[in-house]
Amino acid sequence: MADRRLPSRPNRFLLGVGLDSDGHVRATSGDDFVLLGGSEKTHGEMQERVEHFHETLEKMGTDLQRASEEQVEEAAHESGLVE
Repeated sequence: MADRRLPSRPNRFLLGVGLDSDGHVRATSGDDFVLLGGSEKTHGEMQERVEHFHETLEKMGTDLQRASEEQVEEAAHESGLVE
């Protein structure tokens, strides 16, 4: 029987959901994020914030999967994902 242990640290993933709508269905995805819904303005803002989040982690010399919880929190605050 195969060893089915969970990894010691699960993969991290960002999910953004825009709750306003202008009649269009929008979806944007990357290696570690998915953005769904929102008006053109809201969806664009979500894209900008996720891009800034990834750039902030890159400046720290890491990425979402390898970053410490503190680095993720700092990048989320700096990029406006969390206030």
